[in-house]
Amino acid sequence: MACVFASLASCSRQQRYAAPPIEGDNVVIRMASLPREVPQFYSYSTKGNDVNFFVIRMQDRVFSFLDACLTCYPRKLGYESKDGFVVCRACNSSYSVYKLEKGLGGCYPIRFEGRLEKGYYLIPRSTLERHAGKF
Repeated sequence: MACVFASLASCSRQQRYAAPPIEGDNVVIRMASLPREVPQFYSYSTKGNDVNFFVIRMQDRVFSFLDACLTCYPRKLGYESKDGFVVCRACNSSYSVYKLEKGLGGCYPIRFEGRLEKGYYLIPRSTLERHAGKF
């Protein structure tokens, strides 16, 4: 019984990931360090919260998403990467990494903008800070 409880308790908390590299006012991720088609999750600490997000490299482009959706974010469970899909830990909806940029579905990761610059993907820290309330 204790094992079941421990298992359920571990699934009911917000995930904690590695902190992203930061330079000045930006999160700065070297594009070459990103594996293709596999989301890389990060936790950015601000205002007493961890803002979880993931970036994914698709050929010569990089996309960034909150580890949350508009429907399930109050549960603070986020997504997991599984066999070419991101899967919501709250409702089990899954989305192909190849269709993430389209943003179609009820429990879709919230996309936010970053920019490619000289082989690096830059995300303004202010962008992540604006989303702190979802975590």
